[in-house]
Amino acid sequence: MTLEIENKSLMPGRHLIGAEWREAGDGRRLDVTDPATDGVFASVPDGTAADARAAVDAAHAAFPAWRAVPAKQRAQILKRWNDLVLAHQEDLGRLISREQGKPLAEGRGEVAYAASYIEWFAEEATRANGDIIPAPVTGRRMLALKEPVGVVAAITPWNFPAAMIARKIAPALAAGCTVVCKPAEDTPLTSLALVALAAEAGVPPGVLNIVTASRERTPEVVDAWLDDSRVRKITFTGSTPVGKHLARRSADTLKKLSLELGGNAPFIVFDDADLDAAVEGLMAAKFRNGGQTCVCPNRVFVQASVHDAFVDKLAARVGALKVGPATQADSQIGPMINARAVEKIERHVRDAVSRGARVVVGGKRLRDARCDGPNYFAPTVLVNADATMECSCEETFGPVVPVTRFETEAQVIAAANDTPFGLAAYFYSTDARRIWRVTEALESGIVGVNEGALAAEAAPFGGVKESGYGREGSVYGLDDYMHIKYVCQGQLQ
Repeated sequence: MTLEIENKSLMPGRHLIGAEWREAGDGRRLDVTDPATDGVFASVPDGTAADARAAVDAAHAAFPAWRAVPAKQRAQILKRWNDLVLAHQEDLGRLISREQGKPLAEGRGEVAYAASYIEWFAEEATRANGDIIPAPVTGRRMLALKEPVGVVAAITPWNFPAAMIARKIAPALAAGCTVVCKPAEDTPLTSLALVALAAEAGVPPGVLNIVTASRERTPEVVDAWLDDSRVRKITFTGSTPVGKHLARRSADTLKKLSLELGGNAPFIVFDDADLDAAVEGLMAAKFRNGGQTCVCPNRVFVQASVHDAFVDKLAARVGALKVGPATQADSQIGPMINARAVEKIERHVRDAVSRGARVVVGGKRLRDARCDGPNYFAPTVLVNADATMECSCEETFGPVVPVTRFETEAQVIAAANDTPFGLAAYFYSTDARRIWRVTEALESGIVGVNEGALAAEAAPFGGVKESGYGREGSVYGLDDYMHIKYVCQGQLQ
C-alpha cells in the first residue's frame, strides 16, 4: 500500500501570507521526515520573525472586511471548506499517516474528525447571539454584543495535525477573526493542505495565513506574534512549560489565551465494573495514535479484588496488537513521531522496572522485517507501578500502560488527583451512586464514565489546573474567540 497522494496541489510547500504562497524570507527550507523510516520526503519553508510579522500585517489588514461579512456568508465559506476536506479525505489521510506515522485508518478518521469541527462552527457562526438586559430604569436599553477579538495566532501540535488546526481555525473564522498559524515542525504538510483547501473554499486573502518553522526558529516566529499588540489572542495546544511561557510573554499586551496543555490522565477500574468493557475502553483511550494523545490514560488504577483478572485480559489484548508502518494495512500501532519520543518511552520503562515494576508484555523497542525503522516501541503493560515512577509523574506519550493496585475509593481518588494536571480522567463502575461521587470528586476538565472515546465536536474540550484553560469545540468554543461589548442607550423616553 502506498501513501502517495493524487492531488499534488495539497502540497504547496510554501507559506501562505496574504494572497501569496511564498518562501521564507531568507530562502531556508525545513525537511519533513517519515517517522516510519526517518527518511526525508518533503520540505517546507523555515520561517523567520519577518515572515511572522508579514503574516500579521496581512491578517490585520484583512480583519475589518472579514468581521463585516455577515455570519451566514462566513458559514457558507466554512461549509465549502468542510466539503472540500471530506472530498479529499483519502489524500489527507495518507498525508497525515506519512508525516505523523499513525495507521491509515486513523489518518482517514482524523480527517473526518477535523471536518466535524469545521462543520460545527460553520453552524455556530450564525448563533453568536448577544443579550438584551432588562434595564433598571425607564428610557434605557442595555445590550451585550459579541464581537470577534481580532487577529488570532494559532500554534498547533504534531500528534493530530489536521484536527488540532481545524479545531482552532474554524471557530476563529466563524467568529469573524483573522488568523496567523504555525503548525508543529514535525507535521507541517497536513496543515498547509488544509489551508490550501480553505483558500479554495473562498476564505479571502489575508484572513488565514500560515508560517512553517523549524524547532530552532519557532521561538522567533512565535515571539514576533507575542510582541505584536495587533495579535489579540493566542490559542495553543502543547506542553505545560511552553503554555506557561506563552502566558508570561503575552502579559505585556494582555492577549486572550486558550491553552490546552499537558495531562496525566487516571483510568480507574472499580471492583463493580464490567471488566471486558473496561479493557475495551482502555484500549480505545490508550492506544489511539500509539498512545500519543494528551487525553491518553497515563496512570491505570485497578481495585485489588479484580486486579489480576483485569491485567490478564488487558495483556492478552495488548500482546495481540499489530505494530508496523501505515503502508501495512493491518497496522494498529505505528512508529513514534521521532527518536526523542522513543528515548523518553524507553527511559520511563527502565525507570519503572528499576523501582519495582514488572513488564507483563512488551517493554522494548521493535526492529524487524515489519518494523523496519528506528522509531517503533512494543505496546507495553507494567504492573506494580507507583507514584514514585517517572511514568506516573510525566506523560509518557507512548503505548505504555502502568497499572497500580488500589484498595478503597477514597484512596484512589486521592491518588488520581495527586498531580498538577487535570485534563482528562476515566473510570469504570456500575454503581450509580459511586458514579456521581467519583465524577464530582475528580479534578479534571473531562471525565469519561464507562467510556474511553471522549472527543466530539459538540463537547467542550479543555482542562483545569496546569492543563490549561479555555474550551475548544461545543457551543462554548466560539466564545473563546469573541469578547462582549456592553451597550447602554439612554434618553429613549
